[in-house]
Amino acid sequence: MSSHPRDFIGESRRLNPAVRTFLVCHSYGSVVCARAAHGLRVADIVLCESPGTGYGNAADLHTPATVRAGRGSDDWIADVPHMKRQPPFADIGFATDPVSPEFGAEIFGAGDGSHSDYLKPGSLPLKNIARIVAGTAKSAEPSGERHA
Repeated sequence: MSSHPRDFIGESRRLNPAVRTFLVCHSYGSVVCARAAHGLRVADIVLCESPGTGYGNAADLHTPATVRAGRGSDDWIADVPHMKRQPPFADIGFATDPVSPEFGAEIFGAGDGSHSDYLKPGSLPLKNIARIVAGTAKSAEPSGERHA
């Protein structure tokens, strides 16, 4: 059995063709989700408290999914340098900040929480993630944040 997300999602769709699939990617999981995004048949990719994806913008993920991002105003991950360098031995950095306009994700409100508050019961980010998952994201509360 393969462990690639594409196989899992494909099997889910085979069992229920009407299933609406999405990825919620937390912290460094955003890098993992971005690398798996190409070719995945998912409706949404939600990047929470992401240091970056390793890609310059949402279009570079080569996915028909709606890419969304949110970050709480007290999240230390905002201080991670958003750059990417490619010396001969390895890639360094996570590239463009997913909540920046340059990345091109749809931004959802994540309130004033810190790095571990996104799934806290009753929190703004959890409510907005639930709206995305339910397919009612147009009702997601905006972030109200400004990003450089």
